[in-house]
Amino acid sequence: MTGEGRGPSSPDERYGARLRRRSSSTLLLDRLLEHETANLADTAQRIREDGTLERAAATIVAARRRFVIGGAKSAAYAALLAIDLSASLANVTLIDGLAARPVDILCDVRTDDVLVAFSLRRYTRHTIAVAREFAAAGGTVVGITDDEGSSLAQFADVAIVVGTRSASYVDSPTAVAAVTHILATLTAASAKGARRRLTRREAVTRELEIYEGA
Repeated sequence: MTGEGRGPSSPDERYGARLRRRSSSTLLLDRLLEHETANLADTAQRIREDGTLERAAATIVAARRRFVIGGAKSAAYAALLAIDLSASLANVTLIDGLAARPVDILCDVRTDDVLVAFSLRRYTRHTIAVAREFAAAGGTVVGITDDEGSSLAQFADVAIVVGTRSASYVDSPTAVAAVTHILATLTAASAKGARRRLTRREAVTRELEIYEGA
């Protein structure tokens, strides 16, 4: 997304501008599917051409410690990435404000630490402030955002730009979720010891009987 002129920024404004104009659920479904497909295709083309996803994966693998943060709705993407990265890498921490507080992390940033920050419209100030301070302290910032002109993209060492345009009253999560999944997969593929960690993780999962069935 490169400042696509998406119009109103709040969900209630977008509801009035988009959904109430749709008299047919079939028309709305068609339009939603068109937007989701286009977002995914546009984002795929962008990351193939700019190489940001591969650079981000290499940065995460090379780091000694990995931190992930996201505010508001982006907290869900941050949690998803942290869980998936933890399957193949050690020292992955989700900055959730409880078990891992920003003030504690920022007091001990090192040059071989990386922070993956999610900042999507409407861009929570807290995430930007933490990421900016992390970078100022010498750490590396990987930003996942929806606009190359966003605050996070301006100072991130690697900025991955995803498409979030939607016919809905909320921005699309499709490309964001896809990029999160691909980033975790690329990271695991190039991480030494990932196979061993995954095998051990599966054994512990079975021993603790975390899931039903096999």
